[in-house]
Amino acid sequence: MRWLLRTREIWLGLAIIAIIGGTTLRSSNFASIGNLADIFNNTAMLMILALGQMVVILTRSIDLSMAANLALSGMIVALLNSSFPGIPVPLLMLIATICGLAMGAFNGILVWKLDIPAIVVTLGTLTIFRGVIFLIAGGKWVNADQLSPGFIEMTRIQLLGLPLLSWFAIIIALLFFLVMSRTPIGRSLTAIGINPTASVYAGIDVGKTKFISFCMSGAAAGFCGFLWVSRYVIGSVEIANGYELSIIAACVIGGVSIAGGVGTVGSALLGALFLGVTNSALPVINISPFWQMAISGGAIILAVIFNSRGSGNKGRIILRQEVPKV
Repeated sequence: MRWLLRTREIWLGLAIIAIIGGTTLRSSNFASIGNLADIFNNTAMLMILALGQMVVILTRSIDLSMAANLALSGMIVALLNSSFPGIPVPLLMLIATICGLAMGAFNGILVWKLDIPAIVVTLGTLTIFRGVIFLIAGGKWVNADQLSPGFIEMTRIQLLGLPLLSWFAIIIALLFFLVMSRTPIGRSLTAIGINPTASVYAGIDVGKTKFISFCMSGAAAGFCGFLWVSRYVIGSVEIANGYELSIIAACVIGGVSIAGGVGTVGSALLGALFLGVTNSALPVINISPFWQMAISGGAIILAVIFNSRGSGNKGRIILRQEVPKV
């Protein structure tokens, strides 16, 4: 399956290059360094969210509440900033991340301790989180004139030619790569997706590992809540509404298997980049943005079909036992 994943990533990379090349024939500036950097920056939050979703899907679960988590975390820090503009912006980033982590932990506790299916839990908390936004904000929006200049400028600060938003995505991608490839929890996340029963015999606490995966996805969503409000300069109950589809699409298109146990940091990032490049190319070739959701849904179906056809040798061996010599 390693070979299949590598091949999938190569083909996805070639598809991204083909889209860029084809769109450049229509608009010569599309492949310029500046425009490609803008596309990467516009896709940065989707990449972070896709990584959070990936670790949950690896465990044969799913988190439908990530966009609502993002919206609530973003609204909390937007209200704090508008009421107490003296709070340091890095502290607001930390508060947003902790809020997201708490919401992810709430999902994880329900899945772990009450053994409720993740899709049911997160479908319910999705609605709860959106409702809480309405309650704490009184149905009002937080607009640009209510936010401090430091809050707004955080994601726009340039460093080595890229905005901080892009650097946040790069740093978080590196952190996820280290966790997934160099730590026991990373191997455990993949192991329970491949075979939960065998994982128990190997000494892995399946429930606790799932709980950790929801904490990771929640923290990623909370951090993106700050980034979203800072970038788009608005906080409301409607922000990121329906973004769950894009997050899941990025994972599935990249090759993360809904059946669990299959997926890498690189595959999630490529899936997000594919969607980012496609969404940027559609207006250039005169396709209505309203078709973007339909295209994302169609891409999910095609990706699931592709994954199911290639699932004969599912997963990779990460737990080995030495055969005793006779």
